[in-house]
Amino acid sequence: MTNSKTIPAAERPGMANYGISQAPDGMLTWAWVDERMAKSRNYWICTVSPAGKPHAAPVWGVWYAGTLYFGSDLKSRKTRNFKANPAVTMHLESGDETVIFEGTIAELTDTTLLALFAEAYNRKYFPNNPETDVVTGNTFFYLQPEKVLAWLENDYPRTATRWRFVP
Repeated sequence: MTNSKTIPAAERPGMANYGISQAPDGMLTWAWVDERMAKSRNYWICTVSPAGKPHAAPVWGVWYAGTLYFGSDLKSRKTRNFKANPAVTMHLESGDETVIFEGTIAELTDTTLLALFAEAYNRKYFPNNPETDVVTGNTFFYLQPEKVLAWLENDYPRTATRWRFVP
């Protein structure tokens, strides 16, 4: 699994009313985001239905080379939402070490990447049962980021950081 995106420079988010520092001191690094994404067990995916209704659901996934890969049942609400509108927000569970991605979902169709994903997924979620099959009945996706926001809640004005990806 590879990531073709180059990590953009960190910048301050435009939240002037929140007292965000404009100095570069304290901004988080992409390595900080990368570490939290890799160690996370659950990733919250937020979608919008064709009727405009919001939907949020946790998924299990694998963070590999700067990309989140995950699966979903073919008939699930989130998969139907992805098919109608691939725009999503994804965030981790912690509000104390916040990581939020905005971007689009694309279907993972490369069989080599799918095999690597399945191996990494089984190692992460089923370490004592390496024969688990993640493919049956599911379709697989990866997140293409457009914007990432991150901060430490206990030092929000100094740590709030944004990365903007060019689609």
